[in-house]
Formats: sequence, C-alpha cells, structure tokens
Amino acid sequence: MEVVGLGKTVDSGGAPLTILQDISFSVMPGETVAIVGASGSGKSTLLGLLAGLDVPTSGEVRLDGHALGALDEDARAALRRRLLGFVFQSFQLLPSLTVLENVLLPLELGGFSRSTAVARDWLTRVGLSARLQHYPKTLSGGEQQRVALARAFAPDPRLVLADEPTGNLDAATGRQIIDMMFDLNASQGKTLILVTHDEAIAARCSRVLRMHAGQLVV
Repeated sequence: MEVVGLGKTVDSGGAPLTILQDISFSVMPGETVAIVGASGSGKSTLLGLLAGLDVPTSGEVRLDGHALGALDEDARAALRRRLLGFVFQSFQLLPSLTVLENVLLPLELGGFSRSTAVARDWLTRVGLSARLQHYPKTLSGGEQQRVALARAFAPDPRLVLADEPTGNLDAATGRQIIDMMFDLNASQGKTLILVTHDEAIAARCSRVLRMHAGQLVV
C-alpha cells in the first residue's frame, strides 16, 4: 500500500474543515503498523480512506496497483472483498445472522468454494465451535470480537485493517483479543494496519505512525 499526499476536507457550517493534510507513507507486505494519536487526530478517517470507504479531497491511496480514488464505489467494494479484512471497535456483526452466517457472508460474497467448511474452521480457531448457531446478542463482547476476527481472516485477505479493536472490551478481554489477532496475523503472514490509543498495543507492531491534528508527526 502507498499513500501519497493524502488530504481530507469537509464542509462545516459553510466553512472548510481540514481533517487530514498531506499524509504520505507506504506499508510493505507482512508489516504490522500502528496508527496512534489523540481523539480527533484523524486516525479513523485515515483508516476509512485506506479502505476506500471514503474518497480523499487530495492525494491518493494505491492498493495492489490501483488508485482507489479513480475507482467507482462498486469497483472499490470489489477490491475490498478481494484484498481486505476488517475488525471494528463495535464488532459490526449482523444481529439477524448467526455466528456461522456472519462469517459465511463475506466468503459467499467473494465466491469462495467450501465456504461453510472454511467458516467453521475459522470459528474453531477462535474458540467458538460450540457457538455456531448462536446470535450476536447472546455473546459477550469478547466473543463477538472473536467472531469479527474470524470474519476478517476467513476470506484470506492480504491486508487486515483494525479500528480500536479493544475499545469496547474490558482490559483482560482486550488483551486476549489482541493476543489472538497478532497470533492469527503472524501465522497467516498478513499485513496489519491497526488504529489504537493504547501504546502497549502499538509497541507490538513493527512500526508506529503518530498523528496530531490531521498530520503525521515524527
């Protein structure tokens, strides 16, 4: 991934508000990178741009040779399905689907063969083989985040993006989830970009990018 001169400005009451300004960096395959900064520094906005969930005002994000800003929404969605996995602070599980169905969904959208077997295998890896037919509302926060980990890794993405993955968990559960995420990532040889406010988590990454007021700082 390569980020070149990335900027994001939005309208705020008729006046422009700069959220990100002149962000440039690259991430090599297999790297683990933490993005840290105070609340409001632009971390989550940056992650959304890296995923192609939003488009920048200036600059570009290049993923697998594609400039995301040059693609329409459907093309960006197709690229995400093929290359990216996501772990969100709020889990983002679909409440009307079972644990198994939540992990199956991206596999089926991606046209994977043996999708049910793959989903079952990943849920076993995260210790939820006995919870396949349960719904998210019956799970603890830690269990829901383990489902989210399985969902992120099951489609075999090249890049996993995580936005404050322990933000809604207690300290002990958060440590378990982070240990599991790093173990899964290392065993699969994926690239990981992680937004966090936790310096201990950031220190486990191979590189840390620090943000302040929408800019990268040394």
